[in-house]
Amino acid sequence: MRRLRQLLGGRRVQLNPGRQQALLRDVRHRYGARSQVRFPEQVEAITRVLNDDDGLVAGARIVSETADEAHVDLQAQAHDVHRRTGRRLLVHRRNYRPLSKEAGKALRWPLFALPCGLHPYAQVAAAAVLSSRAPRLGRESGPNPLLARVFEVLDLTTAGWEYGGVRVDTDAVALADRLISTAGQVLATIDDPPRLPPPVRELMRATAPSMFTTDRSVGGRRNQSGRENAGDSPGLRHRSGPG
Repeated sequence: MRRLRQLLGGRRVQLNPGRQQALLRDVRHRYGARSQVRFPEQVEAITRVLNDDDGLVAGARIVSETADEAHVDLQAQAHDVHRRTGRRLLVHRRNYRPLSKEAGKALRWPLFALPCGLHPYAQVAAAAVLSSRAPRLGRESGPNPLLARVFEVLDLTTAGWEYGGVRVDTDAVALADRLISTAGQVLATIDDPPRLPPPVRELMRATAPSMFTTDRSVGGRRNQSGRENAGDSPGLRHRSGPG
């Protein structure tokens, strides 16, 4: 919690830890895969809930918990593979692409089954509320751990598409778009921004067009974001271009 307060410049902002916990409990239990509401509508609803400073802290915790639990899950899966087969898989948080490329579908994509109960296309996507507040984060805290966690979730997302057999539907692309937007806004406020992590640099150098083509056969109320075609996302294409 101290780190999250530092992210916000704790002495300048009035924060209520009890309310932050209540917000987290609310969005954790009311939304996600169990909800009957489509993911885009869940994202809108959660974003309205996280509309103040305490909500910003809760949003930062959503991103951090997602990254932390995904890492623990992948470590456990890699250990299990080694126990059963003797095959050693290296899990590095700064770059999941080598792991994903080597393991392929032998490892389960962790973001759909996190112990914390957060769903990537609902609560995590809704943490894009950070995007509009990112300049405040950058000015008050400088380079911060939240940025690293955003990049981790983006890396997990795109590596899952490319190597893990994760279906690229409009909700998946919307998640990546929001993560890229958040990272870009935070970076834009930092005087001496950190070097982009290897998977992000690789993604920017050579993004496979097919990665951003949605599976139009996807059905169900929660897998349609209502956008005509994920390939029509100019923000994502622009921010993912050479740089």
